[in-house]
Amino acid sequence: MPLKIIRQDITKIECDAIVNPTNEKMMPGGGADLAIHRAAGEALLEHCKKLGGCEVGGARITPAFDLPCKYVIHTAGPDWHKEVNPEELLVSCYKSSLHLALEYKCESVAFPLIASGTYGFPKDRVLKIATKVISDFLFDNEMDVLLVVFDKEAYEISQKVYSDVSSYIDDHYVEESNFERSCPITEEPVFMASIAPEAPKGKKSIFKALGRKPRAVASAAKEGTTLDEMIRNMDKGFADTLFYYIDKKGVTDVECYKRSNVDKKTFSKIKCNKDYRPSKITAVSFAIGLRLNIEETNHLLNTVGMSLSHSSLFDVIIEYFITSGEYESVFDVNEVLYKFDQSLLGV
Repeated sequence: MPLKIIRQDITKIECDAIVNPTNEKMMPGGGADLAIHRAAGEALLEHCKKLGGCEVGGARITPAFDLPCKYVIHTAGPDWHKEVNPEELLVSCYKSSLHLALEYKCESVAFPLIASGTYGFPKDRVLKIATKVISDFLFDNEMDVLLVVFDKEAYEISQKVYSDVSSYIDDHYVEESNFERSCPITEEPVFMASIAPEAPKGKKSIFKALGRKPRAVASAAKEGTTLDEMIRNMDKGFADTLFYYIDKKGVTDVECYKRSNVDKKTFSKIKCNKDYRPSKITAVSFAIGLRLNIEETNHLLNTVGMSLSHSSLFDVIIEYFITSGEYESVFDVNEVLYKFDQSLLGV
């Protein structure tokens, strides 16, 4: 996955490089800095002494010694209370570290939330800056990036976003047990053409544009219809539908999978195999990346027998963002999914 947020001890991650949030003297302080030095052994400290320090916002690289990675990239974070332009310096920390990783041909790198501990940088601001800088970098470069948080309490989102999502969940989320008692269980997807919003007059509906009949009509086979005829009239699959929406939204293939936080390998599989069946996470990632509306999203999911349901907390959160449009990127959605212990978008 190009960018993944995980809750883990950064000193135990196996990757090409981990980023150490340090100070200008590159001497172990507290938090992740101290933990990384302890795990790497005394050789890391001796090596750091020879480098002569690191300017705030800059980055230096060393061997990893006893750590389970190749390199440690040290970056001196800004003090939220003392620096004149702390946010610009924090952006520089992430950019400098990423370009150094690229210079040393790293295919994977793990970041902490830089300056969010000892230097008092608001955690929600660090998260926004980190995801923005990393996603911009990944748009032009191929690299697996992990954003590591030590525990859930270290991960914060805007109170307004949290309140809005919580209210939406309260209004729309149906506990699975209640759902089963009140709704008949059926293998047919919940989304049907008969309940879809009508297309504005003068505009082609999704179904006409794709040259297919709405499922509510197509699924009701006329008496005497043969199996061969039904097979010939099958709906278009996921790949064809995805590329229809890519063209409709006016984006390139690269823009699509980058915005969706889907790796190039997975996208290539979809492109080369029209029968490829993605997971729900992958399909929803594309829906968010392409900024599909709720009808378009359910239509895309419907091609692989899926839909958004109010009996799933994950689905309700996704529906909130799709209907409200209150997100700039897939990472904004992932912040909230993470907060509610749900699977994150991206492959």
